Amino acid sequence: MRVLLIGANGYIGRFVADRLLADPAVQLTALGRGDDADVRFDLATGSPGALTRFLDAVHPGVVINCAGAIRGGARELTRHNTVAVATVCEALRRSGCGARLVQIGCSAEYGPSQPGSSTAEDAVPRPGGPYGVSKLAATELVLGSGLDAVVLRVFSPAGPGTPAGSPLGRLAEAMRRAMQSGDGELKLGGLGAQRDFIDVRDVARAVHAASLSAAQGVINIGSGRAVRLRDAAAVLARVAGYGGALHELDAPPGPLRSTIGHPRPDSDHAGPVAYPYPDGCGGWQQADVRTARDRLGWRPRIGLEESLADIWMEAACRI
Repeated sequence: MRVLLIGANGYIGRFVADRLLADPAVQLTALGRGDDADVRFDLATGSPGALTRFLDAVHPGVVINCAGAIRGGARELTRHNTVAVATVCEALRRSGCGARLVQIGCSAEYGPSQPGSSTAEDAVPRPGGPYGVSKLAATELVLGSGLDAVVLRVFSPAGPGTPAGSPLGRLAEAMRRAMQSGDGELKLGGLGAQRDFIDVRDVARAVHAASLSAAQGVINIGSGRAVRLRDAAAVLARVAGYGGALHELDAPPGPLRSTIGHPRPDSDHAGPVAYPYPDGCGGWQQADVRTARDRLGWRPRIGLEESLADIWMEAACRI
């Protein structure tokens, strides 16, 4: 099977590449903006015609799109998450390769959900920020393209390679600094949010399974269990061997904020420095993953404790 992987150097793309390279039946070609890609091409600026010519030359059976942007202004997010996918869809429509498309979506497309509920694929999307909007627009383009296509809505990926700027990455870095300086007390904010964490290696398995399946439409990829960041912090402290006290700072009034690793200023009585939780999904998200089980034969294998241990190992090695 000849597979074209777009975004092989991204957080999820790296693990998808590893998974595909381990399959002797897969012949992998990586397309991206970096120098180490097999083929250099910028989806946000390149033309569908140029990509079509490449597809006709390589003739892949599957195209997997892991590329995109997770931060930036609305214009940048639209360019990298929506316009780029429009280019892929149009090129595949023009090409004679007949490739199947596996698009990586995200849970931010759903937006906030009711606490205690599990979000299924038929939920009405109500993204709470420009990132979710840009990814939802990409999903709609894929679903309306007429292609043989599936969109995997990935919930909160975790594990090795977790970006340092993510909530779990900031949590690990704050703990590393506390241990390095010998602080017996760690003050953290924004730990009330509950998210469905799924190991990035399990995500890669799901992508591999989707590329081999005939499933179409949207499929959730998550653990099926929401975990409070406060509880994740306690697990991380245990795997890190941090014996200090964890104190949660009171959240300032207003929307949910994430302030992990930003202690309360001593100079005044203001609340801790606040940053919006990056996905715009409010206080709760939990995936209904029955479709992935039924249509892909996929179940998560790696628990959150193992994911956090790998995040900690990378943070502990950081100078």
